[in-house]
Amino acid sequence: MAGAFGIDRRSLMAGAVAVGAAAAARGARAQEIPVIDARTALIVVDVQNDFCPGGKLAVPGGDEVVPVINALAKRFSHVVMTQDWHPAGHSSFASSHTGKRPFEMIAMPYGQQVLWPEHCVQGSKGAEFHAGLDMTPAQAVIRKGYRREVDSYSGFVEADRTTPTGLTGYLRERGILRTVIVGLATDFCVNWTAQDAARAGFDAYVVEDACRAIDLEGSLARAWAEMAENDVSRIKTADLPG
Repeated sequence: MAGAFGIDRRSLMAGAVAVGAAAAARGARAQEIPVIDARTALIVVDVQNDFCPGGKLAVPGGDEVVPVINALAKRFSHVVMTQDWHPAGHSSFASSHTGKRPFEMIAMPYGQQVLWPEHCVQGSKGAEFHAGLDMTPAQAVIRKGYRREVDSYSGFVEADRTTPTGLTGYLRERGILRTVIVGLATDFCVNWTAQDAARAGFDAYVVEDACRAIDLEGSLARAWAEMAENDVSRIKTADLPG
């Protein structure tokens, strides 16, 4: 979650190197709609109370994705959920910096950081998954942002662009080739997760109607453009095989 508040996303991602073999595999993708089989994983991004209406960083209509995701998850044999999981006093919180307010920018060792309202604090109600989200299909929960000194938007690599969450290894050990990504918010955490999935060598698809966006100052259009540039496919639930 970044660019809409003035973060230069490209500078944050400087130093990320595409693996040649992964790029070749993505370039050779024969189809724009994924097969849903044992080598395809559904990644559900941050469907948590604080990102839903009434939460501290609410995405407009965020709760609307819940029934769509519940229906989709029943069709996948591999389902992973990501969860923002910040310690109290996390360095990305405005309250951790004297005189700073939410949505101001600050320089961190890994680059520019937007300062957020306190949200998804470990053990809090806001950090919990939305009550309507069916957790039954989930085989793993990847928690991110739990290191006090670095934020984490992507489900794969934290905001320093060097610290892995472990999701890449988890998927590779299970023979996953394709990732279908849904959740909150399209233009931030979904965007970063999808691009990092593609960089890690997985086919990456974002299901537009199973996500919701913040869309501040054109952030949604920029996110779709970035994803397209990085070989992420934009699809809808109706496109997926039954």
